[in-house]
Amino acid sequence: MSRRKTERLLNLVICLLATRRPLSAEQIRQAVPGYDRDGDEAFQRMFERDKNELREIGIPIDVVRDPWEDEPGYRIERESYELPEITLEPDEAAVLGLAAQVWQRASLAEAASGALLKLRAGGVATDRPVGASMGGVMGGGALELRVDTRDPAFPALWDAVRDRRVVRFDYRSAGSESVRARTVEPWGVVSRNGRWYVAGFDRDRQAPRVFRLSRVTGQVTVMGRPGAVEVPEGVDLRGMVGFPDDSTDERVAVVRVRQGTCEGLRQLASAVRTGDDGWDEADLPFTDPERLAGWMASLGADVEVVEPPDAREAVIRRLKGAMA
Repeated sequence: MSRRKTERLLNLVICLLATRRPLSAEQIRQAVPGYDRDGDEAFQRMFERDKNELREIGIPIDVVRDPWEDEPGYRIERESYELPEITLEPDEAAVLGLAAQVWQRASLAEAASGALLKLRAGGVATDRPVGASMGGVMGGGALELRVDTRDPAFPALWDAVRDRRVVRFDYRSAGSESVRARTVEPWGVVSRNGRWYVAGFDRDRQAPRVFRLSRVTGQVTVMGRPGAVEVPEGVDLRGMVGFPDDSTDERVAVVRVRQGTCEGLRQLASAVRTGDDGWDEADLPFTDPERLAGWMASLGADVEVVEPPDAREAVIRRLKGAMA
């Protein structure tokens, strides 16, 4: 199933769960992303297929016929949809919690919230605030969770792991400014100590390797057909990422900060020296130049990294990438 179709089906389910009254097909068309750009006949065919697919996987869509309305209405009764109480073993709960973290910045969550916003903007009352959980396993948590990663390569590599497709990207090795192209069969994306890694088989070196996402430069290119990557049975991804080639020694970056800005940075700095040219100078402890660069680049014209050179170059690469 394509990503676009998955998003549309999820939005349809949330739309029919959130409404307090049955919605007509036209109201659904206007509220659910993926429908509103199609012609009338195309929409009707797509809507019928979507209803049938949801019913086939056990999601009950009720058809309500009001004698005062020309068209039937549709909704999903929460009592019929929600799961009964589930008891999980500790390891099962841990797996679900980890999976939930990965959905924290999923476009599905963003699109679903958008569907509820469109419903409310159109005057359709919803049972819960935008962004609230729709029940079931997720309980009372928020619908749109968040993954703490600023690595631009994350979405493409996550999709490649999911689809089992080969990828190619430019990679900068630790302790070196040289960048080389790598062709990798990705087995998994793993987080360790706040950093993200992709583990898999490096076709260039003909051996299993681990790559830190913050060192991937430029775009990730997906190659070949889905399902081409075979993950070895019993492979220990967490064990592979247990020996990354990065250093954790703390260093200090000297950063120029525009006066009257970046209060959070100033709080984390070990020292701040006031300047007489409208700029202050801060000493900022860090361990990873790429993570520091992501933070500094997000502050725009209010900061300038002076030293060390590798941190300054990392910021410049980020800004050039944003311009491109």
